[in-house]
Amino acid sequence: MENKEMGQIEDLRMFVTVVENGGIARAADVLGIAKSAVSRRLGQLEDRYGMKLIDRKPRHWDVTAAGQELYQRASDMVADADDLDEDFTHTGQSLSGPLSISVAREFGLSFLRPALFAFIKAHPQVDLTVDFDDRTVDLENENYDLAVRITAGELAGLECYALGTTRLGLCASPSYVERAGLPLSYTDLKHHQLLNFGSSRRARWEFRCNGKLQHVDFQPALNSNNGPFLLDAALSGEGIFRAPDFLMSKALQSGGLIQVLPECEFDPLSVQVVYRSKRRLNKRMRALAEALQQSCYVLNASI
Repeated sequence: MENKEMGQIEDLRMFVTVVENGGIARAADVLGIAKSAVSRRLGQLEDRYGMKLIDRKPRHWDVTAAGQELYQRASDMVADADDLDEDFTHTGQSLSGPLSISVAREFGLSFLRPALFAFIKAHPQVDLTVDFDDRTVDLENENYDLAVRITAGELAGLECYALGTTRLGLCASPSYVERAGLPLSYTDLKHHQLLNFGSSRRARWEFRCNGKLQHVDFQPALNSNNGPFLLDAALSGEGIFRAPDFLMSKALQSGGLIQVLPECEFDPLSVQVVYRSKRRLNKRMRALAEALQQSCYVLNASI
């Protein structure tokens, strides 16, 4: 039974390799076996499942719909088998192998960078790839093991590893306050230029002011999906910016920005390491998640 199961895993590994390399010949080179052996095993796999997985004709090679579905499921199985083998075969040895993570750009560069450097130094045999990007990556279909996300809500279909929370606040430059005045109440905000993270022509900020739930609806003076750009706009005197503490803390300390309406409290955002619900955390993933969590705890820099 064990040999049969191992044979099935190897057949699926072969199929995944064929799909990822776009052909039998290149897959045979990667696997180090004869092209005829790959072709024969692919035919046996199609016979086992009773369906065409790859449409192979002269000058034509295409993965069928059934083949695409098998590839998605087989990729996870092969990855899990490899992780399982590595976790238990190399117990007590240094971590090694590939590991990819997507991190919100400014949060990663301004806050997590020391932790990532420390992880690289502690685990030099891990091939770490870090993608700093504010977009929400598709963990199901893109080649990422983990992602760090900052969110106000639940993340459906994902497993989460909590790092902490970050708070939002209002800020503006001294030059803007000198020109436009300092709002004394949240009702004054509608008379000011408000810089909004997003793309809506109409926006709403909700907060608690002196313990009561309040909100302000407005037309943004400037919209953007890039926090550093909005921060620069605020520093240049373009308006009042609602920013996370990790983004505005240095500017507040230096005096480049001043806090506006500190009595208005926004709901905190959750900072989480996330991964696919069907994906098991291997040792590399778990070690990096724990390193980031420890960094947020030890540094205590607005998280």
